[in-house]
Amino acid sequence: MAPRGDYLTLELDGREVRFSNPGKVYFPQRGYTKGDLLDYYLSVADACIAHLRDRPTTMKRFPGGIEQEFFFQKRVPRSAPPWLEQMTLRFPSGRSANFLVVQDRAHLAWGLNLGVIDWNPWPVRRPDGDHPDEMRVDLDPTPGVGFDEVRRVALCAREVLEEHGLTGFPKTSGSRGMHILVRIEPRWEFTEVRRAALALAREIERRMPASATSKWWKEERHGVFVDYNQNARDRTVASAYSVRPNQDARVSAPVTWEEVPDVDPGDLRLDTVPARLKEVGDPSAGLDDAVGSLDGLLELAARDEREGLGDAPWPPHFPRQAGEPKRVQPSRARKRRA
Repeated sequence: MAPRGDYLTLELDGREVRFSNPGKVYFPQRGYTKGDLLDYYLSVADACIAHLRDRPTTMKRFPGGIEQEFFFQKRVPRSAPPWLEQMTLRFPSGRSANFLVVQDRAHLAWGLNLGVIDWNPWPVRRPDGDHPDEMRVDLDPTPGVGFDEVRRVALCAREVLEEHGLTGFPKTSGSRGMHILVRIEPRWEFTEVRRAALALAREIERRMPASATSKWWKEERHGVFVDYNQNARDRTVASAYSVRPNQDARVSAPVTWEEVPDVDPGDLRLDTVPARLKEVGDPSAGLDDAVGSLDGLLELAARDEREGLGDAPWPPHFPRQAGEPKRVQPSRARKRRA
């Protein structure tokens, strides 16, 4: 890379990328700069891009660093270089967006130059934007719940997945929770993948009623929330090997199931994950070879429905869905009835 004033000219994968303000501090407490973020992503590029390649990706931009305002950007700007790969997705509203598709190190550097810190890919691969090839299990601890509880719920999720013919690949979220990635056949639309995820969440809740919940409303939650709605269309989670926007620069890092009982998310950071990757390899490397079917979880969903468990609430910005219960907080509903 050749420095030129306050920017670098990078030669990556046959492309020239202009990278401005590499010395700008993004993580004040640790002193990590925009250039440090670039160095991290280039050092883990193969493993990171394996989770991004051919996927439309929302850019989460922090142009002023983690302590300044951020925003999500779906559309690649018209000023983008002609070699940048994109994928257009259409929404029920009739609108469309041309998403970035991160194919190589040049694409990584281009997005990082805009202030991207973590990558948020869709669970689909081009050219098919309607049939996910990945179900995502998002374990989100409620306030005051420690990571030990997250670990236990993750192990229960593994058990339920395996009983229904699926293989999960765990990773830390880079924050307080964990994600489990499940490769699936791209046969089902988003509504069915979400339906399977809801059945999974309810089964985990049945097995661990004191520790896990599938309840959407925060006032009803306890323990670890199994967020089935992360499988709704246009919802994303940070990809594997994404640096997260917290002061420690933690990474959403893949781990093995054997590591889950003892893993400390605080140990998996921008400054430690590259060496770990070289030493132990990528625990998520077998993900594409573990394609499974949702048939088992969908049968579980059908059983729940026969026993009176219908749909659960959707995120607030989604149109009301057929069979969805009233989208109102339970406490407010009680007040209205009183």
